[in-house]
Amino acid sequence: MAAGGRAREPRVLLCLGALLARWVAAGLEAVVVGEVHENVTLHCGDTSGPRGPVTWYRNDSETVFLLSSDPSLRPVEPRFSLVNGSSLHIGALGLQDEGGYTCHQGLNGTRRFSVQLKVASGPDQIEVNISATGWLPNGTRYTTRGSQVDFSCSSGSQPPPVVEWSFRTPSISESFGKNLSVNCFTLLLMSPNLQGNYTCVAKNLLSGRQREVTTELLVYWPPPSVPRCSAEIPSGSLALQLMCRWEGGYPHPTFLWTEEPGGAVVGKSELGVELLNLSQLSDGKTFKCVGSHIVGPESGASCVVQIRGPSVLSEPMKTCFVGGNVTLTCQVTGAYPFAKIQWLRNLSQPKVVIHPDSHYLITQNGQSSTLTVQNCSRDLDEGYYVCRAENPAGVRAVDIWLSVKEPLNIGGIVGTIVSLLLLGLALVLGLILYYSPMFCWKVGSTFRGQDRGDVMVLVDSEEEEEEEEDAAAEEEEEEPNETEELPKERHKHGHIHRVTALVNGNLEQMGNGLRDLQDDISEQESDIVQDDRPV
Repeated sequence: MAAGGRAREPRVLLCLGALLARWVAAGLEAVVVGEVHENVTLHCGDTSGPRGPVTWYRNDSETVFLLSSDPSLRPVEPRFSLVNGSSLHIGALGLQDEGGYTCHQGLNGTRRFSVQLKVASGPDQIEVNISATGWLPNGTRYTTRGSQVDFSCSSGSQPPPVVEWSFRTPSISESFGKNLSVNCFTLLLMSPNLQGNYTCVAKNLLSGRQREVTTELLVYWPPPSVPRCSAEIPSGSLALQLMCRWEGGYPHPTFLWTEEPGGAVVGKSELGVELLNLSQLSDGKTFKCVGSHIVGPESGASCVVQIRGPSVLSEPMKTCFVGGNVTLTCQVTGAYPFAKIQWLRNLSQPKVVIHPDSHYLITQNGQSSTLTVQNCSRDLDEGYYVCRAENPAGVRAVDIWLSVKEPLNIGGIVGTIVSLLLLGLALVLGLILYYSPMFCWKVGSTFRGQDRGDVMVLVDSEEEEEEEEDAAAEEEEEEPNETEELPKERHKHGHIHRVTALVNGNLEQMGNGLRDLQDDISEQESDIVQDDRPV
């Protein structure tokens, strides 16, 4: 029994050694990564030690012989070969080559080495899709400000790659996250600060290989207003310059100038400026500018400019006193483009252009021009002046006659007028005093402030004195005569009314009162004569 037990011990130790060798070999299993369509070499253990015959197997569901260092054994495929007598070289890898491989060394294959081969594929290409965008000829994409843009990126790979979007500008760099195989996101309300480079990166984590695609995305917007057309004559030029401006958009629009009607093309440019020969122009000719922008509107936007000749307005005559100043005004209307205004002196032919100096002062505000002649002189300044307006559509002129006169003696004129007025007033007053003396009586009564009450008091006192005289006369006469008292009574009352009319200023009564007064005086004289006659 003891002998038998001793015999079994070496066998047990041999089995344990084999198991440990397998465990060690499994723990030291090498991993090699290869890529599809490329070549890979699998090494058999430690190549520095002694080697014996080498045999390679493929470990699938069952062990498959691949090739051996024994020349009598042929490899199963030409893709398999030995390198340095021990390493397995596999050409034109395919996905089917992925798996475990084992190398046996020694006559009995006592040494074994395992190698795990992993085959990586891709990423070969990346598919990028950016919606709601357009393409520029250089490959740049663009979108409209305020629009919605969808981004997606995908790539085929084995194993599946990691896909990542990033956004870069000269000042910022931002990542939109990672995902496997496909990465998508959406940007709402695109704005200018979102234009830049969008990069999609697909990376194979097994092989470390990665591919990326960068797309430049620009954000465009059309001008918010409408085009504006204008025309002018550059200084020192003999051509008309047409200008079209359509500002506020990005990028700059393009402009097309045409002659209307008919649509004959005048020119096309990005600046919108065209030069026309003045000989080609006439009054009423119309030109149209059409601005086009890459994001619309499709029909573009337009404006029109019409060439019109000038009209000149001014006063036909002006007067200046010797030594004084006078201003001549010239107003130009209807001219497009603006007319050039000149002042000329029509002293002789040809007309002489007036230039500003110490004697002539010329000012211009828009299409209104003034010529001020200072220190007027009859010999030098009297005569015709010409206001001339010219633009590409025509020439218009107007003549103004300037009359220069001697200054008037204002003080003498004023004195004469005052003297005449005073003389006339005196004459009128004299006539009034001569033909209407009662008027002066009335005016005097008004200034004295007398009224009818005052007159009545005055008349009553006078009447009392007359009554006392009548009473004395009655006592002297023994035989009163009733027929003679009646005239006296009438005389007394008539006298009262006449005095009242004179004081109150009643002209009609005053005239009648004067006649009555004269009659009373005549009657009194006749009475006196009768009293003197002898009885």
